[in-house]
Amino acid sequence: MGIGGYIIIALIIFALIVMIRCIVIVPQAHVYVVESLGTFKCEWTTGPHLLVPFFDRVARKVSLKERVVDFKPQQVITKDNVTMQIDTVVFFQVTDAKQYTYGIENPMMAIENFTATTLRNIIGELELDATLTSRDTINNKITAILDEETDRWGIKVIRVELKNILPPREIQESMEKQMKAERERREKILQAEGEKKSQVLVAEAEKESKILRAEAEKEAEILRAEAEKQATILRADAAREQKIREADGEAKAIELVQQALADSLVKLNQANPNDAVLRLKAYEAFTKAADGKATKIIIPSEIQGLAGLAAGIKAVAESDKK
Repeated sequence: MGIGGYIIIALIIFALIVMIRCIVIVPQAHVYVVESLGTFKCEWTTGPHLLVPFFDRVARKVSLKERVVDFKPQQVITKDNVTMQIDTVVFFQVTDAKQYTYGIENPMMAIENFTATTLRNIIGELELDATLTSRDTINNKITAILDEETDRWGIKVIRVELKNILPPREIQESMEKQMKAERERREKILQAEGEKKSQVLVAEAEKESKILRAEAEKEAEILRAEAEKQATILRADAAREQKIREADGEAKAIELVQQALADSLVKLNQANPNDAVLRLKAYEAFTKAADGKATKIIIPSEIQGLAGLAAGIKAVAESDKK
């Protein structure tokens, strides 16, 4: 093979290499900015693309992923002239590859410097205490300002976070003493409130105990009064029942006596007694009447003879005994 053959083979290989290099594959979440003869031509998105050799070139490969940049601490001065260091973290995303490529020379440096100046402006309007307690407010303000300014660079600032706020050492010691004093004050307040609640609970317990004892005594008195009332009612009922029964018994006895007397009179009338029997009955009635309780006794004339006869019989009986 001659020299010409080697030259042809070399040219073929060179052409293949050039063709292979002209095939460009853009990965996912990336955009390639293509220039033709030094001027902007187009933007290539995800997929294969063909580059015109010797005319076109990929000017910049831009990632569309969200990125995080941690900037070094910046010295800022608060409204009350306290110097402190604050380091920030910026979350951003490229939204326009063309503006990102041609809008600014060094986007990262621009974002860092703009973040530092914005932070100084915001902190300069706040005092130390407000700076330490208003972190969310500061984050929102910086995010809004940066997002508005970087929009012309094809950058979307998603959020800005204050990573660390470092006041001077003497301020930290003063704050620690203040926090310690505040904790001690809160501890004393909590102890006082605890003692107060304890005393209140003890007093309420004693009050409840007295109330319960008083209610128990009241219930006991009521129960005793109810018991005495019931007992009195029962005794009265028993006495009334006894009197009623006694009255019923006396009434029945009188009724029986009257009935017996009436029956005896009926039988006496049926027997047609003579005068001697009547005098004897009169004498029996006289003996019942003269039982020693009466002071005066009037003896009817009809039974005087019978009384004399009885006295004579008694005298004869006594002489016979002697």
